[in-house]
Amino acid sequence: MHRAHQFAAALAALALVALPGPAAALGLLRDSDVERSLSQLAAPVIQAAGLSPSQVRVLVVDDGSLNAFIVDNRHIFINYGLILKLDSPAQLQAVIAHEAAHIANGHITRRMTNMRAMTTAAGLGTALAAMAAAAGADGSAAAGVAMGAASSAMRRFLTHTQAEEASADRSSIRYLVRAGVDPRGAVEVMKLFSGQEVLTTARQDPYARTHPLSRDRLRALDSYAAAHGSKTAPDPAAIYWHDRARGKLSAFLRAPKWTMRRAPDSVSQDIRLMREAVAHHRRSDTGRAVRAIDAALALRPGDAGYMDLKGQILLESRNFAAAVQAYGAAANAAPGDALILAGYGRALLAAGRPGEALTALERARTIDFRNGRMLRDLAQAYAQTGQVAMASVATAERYALQGRMEDAKLHAERALARLPRGSGGWQRAQDVFSAAERAL
Repeated sequence: MHRAHQFAAALAALALVALPGPAAALGLLRDSDVERSLSQLAAPVIQAAGLSPSQVRVLVVDDGSLNAFIVDNRHIFINYGLILKLDSPAQLQAVIAHEAAHIANGHITRRMTNMRAMTTAAGLGTALAAMAAAAGADGSAAAGVAMGAASSAMRRFLTHTQAEEASADRSSIRYLVRAGVDPRGAVEVMKLFSGQEVLTTARQDPYARTHPLSRDRLRALDSYAAAHGSKTAPDPAAIYWHDRARGKLSAFLRAPKWTMRRAPDSVSQDIRLMREAVAHHRRSDTGRAVRAIDAALALRPGDAGYMDLKGQILLESRNFAAAVQAYGAAANAAPGDALILAGYGRALLAAGRPGEALTALERARTIDFRNGRMLRDLAQAYAQTGQVAMASVATAERYALQGRMEDAKLHAERALARLPRGSGGWQRAQDVFSAAERAL
């Protein structure tokens, strides 16, 4: 986890894509294990909605408040605060089903006429800046983004109507039932926000501001769920992945003492050991951290998420050779995981092997560009191998992802001046430059 302004370097597993100014605390927490766990929970629900699990990603927002939302048709954003608040997999799957319903029912498409597709670093930077504005940041936080609108406009963009909410409620219950998930989870989530509609806007949870609530809506949702009969038995696999996602997040976000006290409550021994490994690592006790994660790996041999965590522990303990070995094993186990490949590249850079690092980092970027730390490492790898113009491209993309469009434009211009016109790198730089031009 990496939250540069709020935690020490030991939290570098989750790469934070930050925004400038007052919204600096708002961004994405990227972690292979957490995202894999969420994808396991989301896949049956997203498929039940008629969407492709490989095309709709669930991403974690670095915000402790309670909210979940969409800004395009390819991403479901959930605040880590809501993930930690929801006690059952059915509740979390209900949130995913509700946001998937907004996508499937076309609620976001009508608002995207003037928005870029979120398929580039600049495009996702626009989405993140919209999130910052919707969260209540002042105008300076959103001034440099492609949408170029004030905070109130962003809130209006993200806020669904009562009719849309009713439609999404009905659809989400159908999706949960098709996926074999207890629809009562949706009612339980709604009850978490009961009474929010009588509070002033400033005191409401963000979820209540973007998803209008009412007593009538709760009664209707309760009726939809009741109409589908008795409760569905919890899926043991869903229980496991829910606990694993929450366990990993809480181990990095809560104090180590808190984690050690609650780790025995984990639903499986490997999750308990993983949480303890993180707590030991954050206490700079590398020996105990490695022994704990090795014990988890003994229970789940070849688990890429646990090998990834071992690599992180070793890398941040400056045991570079061993970190390369651990990350390499993780990359072999999950060759299509961009976050693991990014960690492997980072370890190779630290070990003084920039050529090999460049190969891993370029593969990571090709699979998934949504990682600001990976783009920073990629720029370093380009620079260390003498490819200065490509280093400018990666840096421009990183700044665009952060919503820092003036800086993005500057580095894109440098790249455009040095790269052959029409080349792949030139096209990437041109994309950032064009987005920055529209924003500034």
